[in-house]
Amino acid sequence: MRRLGPLFWISSVLIWVAGAGVPLRIFPSDERPSSHDLRFPALARRWDEAIPLGNGMVGALVWQKGTDLRLSVDRADLWDLRPVKEFQDPRFRFAWIRQQILKDDYGPVQELTDLPYERDPGPSKIPAGAIQFDISRLGEIASVRLSLQNALCDVKWKSGATLTTFVHATRPVGWFRFKGLPIELNPEIVPPPYGTLKEISKERQNSVEGSELQRLGYPKPEIVQEPRRVRYHQEGWAGFSYEIEVRWKRFSNGQMVGMWIVASKQAKQQAEQILNETNRIGLLEAMEADWSTHQEWWNRYWSQSSISLPDSVLEQQWYRDLYKFGSVARRNSPPVSLQAVWTADNGRIPPWKGDYHHDLNTQLSYWPCYSSNHLDEGLAYLDWLWEIRPVALQFTRRFFEADGLNVPGVTTLTGDPMGGWAQYSLSPTVSAWLAQHFYLQWRYSLDRGFLEKRAYPWISDVAVFLDRISVRGSDGRRQLPLSSSPEINDNRIDAWFKETTNYDLALIRWLFGVAAELARELGKKEEADRWQHILTEWPALSFSPEDRRLLVAPGMALTQSHRHFSHLMAIHPLGLIDWANGPEDRQTIQAALAELERLGPSQWCGYSYSWLGNLAARARDGERAIRALRIFSECFCLPNSFHANGDQSRTGKSNFTYRPFTLEGNFAFAAGVQEMLLQSHTGLLQVFPAIPQSWQDVSFTTLRAQGAFLVSATRRHSEVQDVTIVSERGGRLRMANPFVPGTFTVKGTSLSPEQKQIKTIEIDTRPCMVLQFRRQ
Repeated sequence: MRRLGPLFWISSVLIWVAGAGVPLRIFPSDERPSSHDLRFPALARRWDEAIPLGNGMVGALVWQKGTDLRLSVDRADLWDLRPVKEFQDPRFRFAWIRQQILKDDYGPVQELTDLPYERDPGPSKIPAGAIQFDISRLGEIASVRLSLQNALCDVKWKSGATLTTFVHATRPVGWFRFKGLPIELNPEIVPPPYGTLKEISKERQNSVEGSELQRLGYPKPEIVQEPRRVRYHQEGWAGFSYEIEVRWKRFSNGQMVGMWIVASKQAKQQAEQILNETNRIGLLEAMEADWSTHQEWWNRYWSQSSISLPDSVLEQQWYRDLYKFGSVARRNSPPVSLQAVWTADNGRIPPWKGDYHHDLNTQLSYWPCYSSNHLDEGLAYLDWLWEIRPVALQFTRRFFEADGLNVPGVTTLTGDPMGGWAQYSLSPTVSAWLAQHFYLQWRYSLDRGFLEKRAYPWISDVAVFLDRISVRGSDGRRQLPLSSSPEINDNRIDAWFKETTNYDLALIRWLFGVAAELARELGKKEEADRWQHILTEWPALSFSPEDRRLLVAPGMALTQSHRHFSHLMAIHPLGLIDWANGPEDRQTIQAALAELERLGPSQWCGYSYSWLGNLAARARDGERAIRALRIFSECFCLPNSFHANGDQSRTGKSNFTYRPFTLEGNFAFAAGVQEMLLQSHTGLLQVFPAIPQSWQDVSFTTLRAQGAFLVSATRRHSEVQDVTIVSERGGRLRMANPFVPGTFTVKGTSLSPEQKQIKTIEIDTRPCMVLQFRRQ
């Protein structure tokens, strides 16, 4: 398969723009198209099938609405942050919820915690607007392409007209360039239909499909049209505002160049600086400069890792998902929300208000960043979690009446609770799952400063909270006052468990275990001993006596198809139960996979298949992994590769056939492919641990392993041919010998003949040490 290599040199042509007086070195030729690119014969007619462009802070969707080419533009920090009035109620306490459950009177809890989420239009992520061009006189479109390598969309008409457009990799600016226009095109800004309050349809007023934007009650926008410039200003809730500005210039021979910028109130000064600089040097020069730095960023991004698979469907989907990840995950920008910088452009509040769901969605969205060697993009998530930490600490003291740290399960941009099903939006173990990302960032980077200043402080704060909130059961063991397992029993009273579920217990046991590990690493012996002792006071996980499969809670097995594999957290992502641990754990893992197969996928979403791909890879079951990941790609993704939650093929892969677009399924898919190629979660580095027999030829470059090792490997004719490992920080490398039986050479160190024959190769490495293993 052709693949985007670690260094993909872009060919470009010099375009002389008539009347400009300068050559414009932008936009690649078609000499080296990639099979991973998105290619269509026409523009999409729906927003969620559009060509996606983005940089973490701003984004655009390129599609056609009626006779107009439409750029649906967005910005990640556009939020309506109106407070939820019920959360100021004195009853808004975890203890009060427990009292209501003990009284078997759950209605008041639903009214206090969930009703506002469905009833109120905000808080919510909000869309920015759209830029439109009337293309009715340009004729029929010949082709549409998204180049993944340089994040560039080009549209060609049969008449010879062309459009090239990109969102700059790091600056909140979008660019467009038309050539061969037979007519003048004047861009138009189309505001979202905020309007004013009116009688709202009661139909489709739910968080999945979103209700009318008019419910937000925003005033009429201000639109100022000038020659070669249009500006839109929108006032929102409580003084919040944002602006979109478009500027353009026409040249002879039917050419037009333009830029757009979306600025929230907080970013207005930055936007003005960019616009002033553009005025000073000129649109063409500014675009050329932006194109150069844009390419540099994307070249660096793609040079960080690559894969080559014999399965074109999985390889193509991986590259497309890594492209989306690079488009939405960026430091100094908000983390990935449900739709990130591609908020729904359908006149409605986005699905689930475009919020931050921490009972699966945000966590899965960052699964691929570690082994794909994109740690910097992963830090966008952790930077934000650290930023909202003071809000979370205050929430923990007020709602849980305890010291320590716990984040609400559903939050706004600023970390405030939004409500929803209380079992998950107010779960006591949210921060324990979030803590895993702090831990993984440390394990994959070995950044000591990050460990000391971020990872251990976060994890120890969560440990303090779980210590404080726990109570003693009748057996003297610790337990939670209330427990749950997303999203078992949905929003009913029986979704709360009086005994600690395997979901909560797995997170708790993992949390205290790594708290002790990191405390020891930092020389904090007393704290390490304390966390280790507390861990011993929690019960063991609950297993079925029949086959050792994991239960949902003591005495309760999973009895029907369910989308969220919350009871299997101990297997993946936490790794408390692992194939490498021996027969008992293997039995549990095999029983878990058999249970999922027996109960069937009728209630699964797309992300369920992605998660199953990861579970199967951890079970060293490559055939099951590719089967699950292929179903995700072929049945749960729209033509532009967006995850649509429901089965779009309508072939029985799920009874859910709806199409709310969310991103976590895409990114969990990418992580699943990576788990097939490289695993290191046990401290043992393994190349190709879950490759099916049919995959004879596979390779990857610079995937990252725990311990800060960069790994490249090639497998040909079903045998590993070579492995190259770069040790960033030094330390002990433990690698499962991929050449046994057989002989191999090694460069960078020496191994005795006896060492070459054992199952585990162990080498003490130095920083920047390069080891090259090759089959003879």
